[in-house]
Amino acid sequence: MRRYILKRLLLMIPTLLGVAALVFFLLRVLPGDIVELKYAGSGSYAPKEAIARERAQLGLDQPIWKQFVDWIWGMPHLDFGTSMWTGQPITHEIAIRLELSIELALLATFVAIIISVPLGTIAAVRQDTWVDYVVRIFSIAGLAIPSFWLGIIIILAFVIYFHWLPPLTFTSFWVDPKANLLQLIWPALAVGYRYSAVATRMTRSTVLEVLRED
Repeated sequence: MRRYILKRLLLMIPTLLGVAALVFFLLRVLPGDIVELKYAGSGSYAPKEAIARERAQLGLDQPIWKQFVDWIWGMPHLDFGTSMWTGQPITHEIAIRLELSIELALLATFVAIIISVPLGTIAAVRQDTWVDYVVRIFSIAGLAIPSFWLGIIIILAFVIYFHWLPPLTFTSFWVDPKANLLQLIWPALAVGYRYSAVATRMTRSTVLEVLRED
């Protein structure tokens, strides 16, 4: 067993390197230049000297294989480079967003559990009744509706009918737990609903399988 696990772990290394190399080179051969796109997005004209200077700072003037080696070498050292837009290290940009992403994922999972487990169980116990059909329609709708679209509908409904404006800033849970939960409850509901749709169908199938056993 240990030999099998070790073999799988060793095979994972060339697989990840192969995928990383493929994606890296595909992005490099696509038409367009990221530096020119940056200046075009800002609406300002940049001379060719400024573009060439920034390409040199980013290492884009190096051969593709050299760029890939530098990128791979920086990963174990947690050196992912510098953001073109803010000038801050990429690790800093990830860190300031990590708390929000983890908290939203946990809240969405919690919402999915409290929705899917009761509904899936009730649908299995009341199989082929109107309750079962309503739960199945609810879960199918969750699979069909994209989370971002549901989030837009929630925002528009609250803005139009309740004159509620979503907060434009993020308050950490450790600073103000109440404000933090008020900011994240609706995004968690939009994301958790889609998760609950899958979990509801799985719960229903599992409970039905158990009920049919001796």
